[in-house]
Amino acid sequence: MTTSNSSPTKTKLPNGPKFSLINDIQATLDLFSLLDKRYRQYGSIFYVAKSALFPPTVVLSDPQAIKKVFTADPKFFKLRNPASAPISPIVGENSLILLDGAEHQRQRKLLMPTFHGERMKSYGQTMIEATKEVIDQWQVGQTICIRDYTQEISLQIIMRTIFGLKGGQKYDRLRKVLLDWLEVLNSPLKSFLLFLPILQKDLGALSPWSKFIKQRQIIHEILDEEIDSRKNNRDLLGSDILSLMLSIRDEEDQPMGDVEIRDELMTMLFAGHETTANTLAWSFYWLHYLPQTGQKCQAELNSLDENVDLTTITKLPYLSAVVSETLRLNPVLAFVSRTLKYPFELSGYTFEPGVSLSPCIYLTHQREDIYPQPKKFKPERFLDQQFSPYEYLPFGGGNRRCLGEAFSLYEMKLVLATVLSQVELKLLDKKPLKALRRGITFTPDGGVKMKVKTIKS
Repeated sequence: MTTSNSSPTKTKLPNGPKFSLINDIQATLDLFSLLDKRYRQYGSIFYVAKSALFPPTVVLSDPQAIKKVFTADPKFFKLRNPASAPISPIVGENSLILLDGAEHQRQRKLLMPTFHGERMKSYGQTMIEATKEVIDQWQVGQTICIRDYTQEISLQIIMRTIFGLKGGQKYDRLRKVLLDWLEVLNSPLKSFLLFLPILQKDLGALSPWSKFIKQRQIIHEILDEEIDSRKNNRDLLGSDILSLMLSIRDEEDQPMGDVEIRDELMTMLFAGHETTANTLAWSFYWLHYLPQTGQKCQAELNSLDENVDLTTITKLPYLSAVVSETLRLNPVLAFVSRTLKYPFELSGYTFEPGVSLSPCIYLTHQREDIYPQPKKFKPERFLDQQFSPYEYLPFGGGNRRCLGEAFSLYEMKLVLATVLSQVELKLLDKKPLKALRRGITFTPDGGVKMKVKTIKS
């Protein structure tokens, strides 16, 4: 099975760097700088040979090549492969992220209603309430690390919308162990745990992997208890996502399995919490690092009526452009990977099974021909132009586009609008910030230091 391509097939592979342990280390410690260097050397398609950390990979940043990957028959690709190995210990083998074929299609269809339509609107007030409760703790003159608070806000939102938990013993227990678990991967060096299987060994209670596995087991036990509790007592079912997951049925009237539900909950806890926290932190940084940008966003919010509908807030043009530009310039993930099951023709090359075709979110968003002055934060570019899903891909693409995209965008806009409407902040990090690896995601180095300047009445 191969795809067709009108251009002549080349037998050789695209140019690319030779295997080097130093490259592997830099890819883990400072990936974006390495990608910039490789793009200057090799252009919009290059081949990275198999290494100790990564499978053989074709890095793509040409929209036409990306379109061909995203629109190809899913049968060409497999998800359970070395490219997906780093995410597997976090989300579990039954996560939608790692499912293939009919399994993926079934589960995606089951979960789709959870994040769309009227249900999205019902989450809005919860998002605002959680944000207000967190920022109510701030005091004028207080120095804060904004990422700590965007993490707390996004965690509270996830806990309330997924489990219907607002405080209490269950909430406190899950919150503590989840934060402790994520802290095991809170630096580039610690992130090697996910990429090097040789480090994934239990060497005693104090070893990082042992700690990671132990805390993950505790989280699993908490989730399993909650699933069992609600299945055995239908009176506990509510309007939260877990309750919905327990009630949905496929076309053969079969429910999701308990392990399937648990792994999807793990995915939501991680993907819906860590990634959103990082993007919000970057947004606050840019809004205050570039005063004119912050002033435009503030003026747009100030123009709203006091009792404005939440949907109106989330459709504000400039606020939406700020979020879009943050996701462009500071993507929380670098790649979307598809590993081949069959030979595949692309850009005049034929790639063999086992090769990972990897549209690069970061490099695509850095293309000068699509985004003039790509290193600059310019929300206006999203007011002036619409970009194709092969030019702008912060949530991936094709049949595997992130299911939580609408939820995430809705949340980020409401959180930003709520904070900016109630608090005036001053940026203390007045230098350009680098993206720092945190597990498989990227976050602003230092977390963005700010000062609470004014609390608005």
